[in-house]
Amino acid sequence: MPELPEVEIVKRSLVKTINKAKIVDIKIQNKKLRYVISKDICKYLINQQIIKISRRSKYLIFHFKTNFLLVHLGMTGKFLVMRKIDNTLFKTSFYYDLNILPKHNHIYFTLNNGLSLIYNDVRKFGFIKCYKNSDLNKITFLKKLGVEPLSNSFNNKYFKKIIKNKKKNIKNLLMDQTFVSGLGNIYVNEVLFLTKINPIRVCSSLNTKEVNRLIVNIKSILRLSIAEGGSSIKDFKHTSGKNGKFQQFFAVYGKENKNCSRISCKGKIKKILISSRSSFFCNICQN
Repeated sequence: MPELPEVEIVKRSLVKTINKAKIVDIKIQNKKLRYVISKDICKYLINQQIIKISRRSKYLIFHFKTNFLLVHLGMTGKFLVMRKIDNTLFKTSFYYDLNILPKHNHIYFTLNNGLSLIYNDVRKFGFIKCYKNSDLNKITFLKKLGVEPLSNSFNNKYFKKIIKNKKKNIKNLLMDQTFVSGLGNIYVNEVLFLTKINPIRVCSSLNTKEVNRLIVNIKSILRLSIAEGGSSIKDFKHTSGKNGKFQQFFAVYGKENKNCSRISCKGKIKKILISSRSSFFCNICQN
């Protein structure tokens, strides 16, 4: 599933290609995604200009004058940009990828700038919903989200207040979207390794120095991943069709039974399940 860096990269690439464009037509090829695509999308969004494209956690938000479109990419959701004049994809090689087929294109947004925006989703776990602007801070998907990890609000004071007397393990806390929004399994594994903290450590056992290091490392790893184009594991690519490169920096994720990458450490990377998710850590330097 795309995590914060991947969704941020999709947002940035869409801003470059379709922001400020007007939707002139919408064709719903298949309405049955995770939630049925409502026909109201056509009524509310045709002839409307995309004023802004933003991200909240792992959600993309397309802002219009009176409405907004909320999009979650699920496991395999992607946006493709197609040039209308010859029906070829703009700066992308998606159609040449055997795993990306036109039959998985579920909705087409025709724009006034000569392009079409297409939502493609093989497994159909993503969704597209339209709301009134007045509901932005009321809808369930957004109102319970925790702070953004790259924001100033994600700091030592906030962190220490939440973990006081908390018996939850640190892996589950960082995965809790009501605590900090946008982090997923890949980046949590990498952050805990970088900070030398075992994923099953009880939150309340963390000292101030460890909390500070966690916050710094979360921000630095997310920024590095965004700079490197995200992590291309399985299905993620930019709208430009390029793979991300952050997977080249993985220290523990998917490295089961490999030697620890720290020169001074003789440990091995172990894999355990925490809340049914694979967790990778060094059996010596993470404590």
